[in-house]
Amino acid sequence: MKIAVPKETRAGERRVALVPESCKKLVQAGYAVAVQSGAGDAAHYRDDAYAQTGATLETDAAALLGSADFVCKVAAPTAAEVGAMRPGAFLLGSLMALRTPDVAAALAARGITAFSTDAIPRTTRAQAMDTLSSMASIAGYKGVLLAAEALNKYFPMLTTAAGMVFPAKVFVIGAAVAGLQAIATARRLGANVFATDVRPEVKEQIESVGAKYVGIELTQEAAAGGGYAKELSEADKLRQREMLADQCAAADVVITTALIGGVFAPRLVTADIVRRMQPGAVLVDLAADGGGNCELSKPGETVVVNGVTILAPLNLAATMPTHASLLFSRNLTSFLTTFTKDKTFVLDRDDDIQQGALVTHDGAVVNPRVREAIQAAKGKAS
Repeated sequence: MKIAVPKETRAGERRVALVPESCKKLVQAGYAVAVQSGAGDAAHYRDDAYAQTGATLETDAAALLGSADFVCKVAAPTAAEVGAMRPGAFLLGSLMALRTPDVAAALAARGITAFSTDAIPRTTRAQAMDTLSSMASIAGYKGVLLAAEALNKYFPMLTTAAGMVFPAKVFVIGAAVAGLQAIATARRLGANVFATDVRPEVKEQIESVGAKYVGIELTQEAAAGGGYAKELSEADKLRQREMLADQCAAADVVITTALIGGVFAPRLVTADIVRRMQPGAVLVDLAADGGGNCELSKPGETVVVNGVTILAPLNLAATMPTHASLLFSRNLTSFLTTFTKDKTFVLDRDDDIQQGALVTHDGAVVNPRVREAIQAAKGKAS
């Protein structure tokens, strides 16, 4: 069975789906692995390192995709890439199909069996395959570094000959993987950190990484299962907004990480909340890929409003491509080897991990939520 690793073509994407370490494991597991020449260059994984693993190098992307039984990618494929893949092939990557329903529709029409790793259930068994978590951890780390660079103050408390400098106050909104990593990173830099999440059960996790928990008493359950949050009631939204306004007004740095179901960003920080923030404060919207948590965020841009700097970086994982590729590759390799039998990947639609990740199969979109997104997109187009 031939696994293909094409070079990523989407703008700004510097990661590679499989690094040499993983190619070696997959070759040992009985797969034929082919990598497009230069696929790992941006992440500093060179062709000669791939060649030493037993993988082959190919220069023609279309021919590589057309000859593959199984394609491994980081981002959702382009229309050209979908068209180059052979019907009946498998695809594995972070497709974010709810954000890109047109890609899912094209994959179904092409007869591709596509798995989206960001939809893998957050269970103990699937933890090693979860690209959403591994990439979110990188975003949380890098987001704090961006905030520290943009802030016109020190993060830590310092005692100097000129007197004491008090630590910056950092407020983190959302305490899933990105939020917890942001808390831990800000604490390592010496900041005074506060954090909130609509799931009160994460209070202990927030405190375990060094932050003080702040929150409201909810009138209804906010956990959607699998480590995700669901949208709040209108009454809870109002009370939450008041709490967020107070915390943001007192903060030097606000880091927002909230996503509904790990996909779409709720608008939590309004323009009015930003107006109450201190001049010189910094807000880093780590949910920009999902639309942004801040009303004033412009995904992919940095803006200054009333003296508040608002950063809305996209695809932060790609800015640390060496380690991001390593972790992503290990996630994909874990998925592949878990379902390998007799040197072949085995489709098992009764398995809970494959059920959660499977987007398209046998010419159809099989994920109900993605089907709904496709219908909604068609409705808007008409």
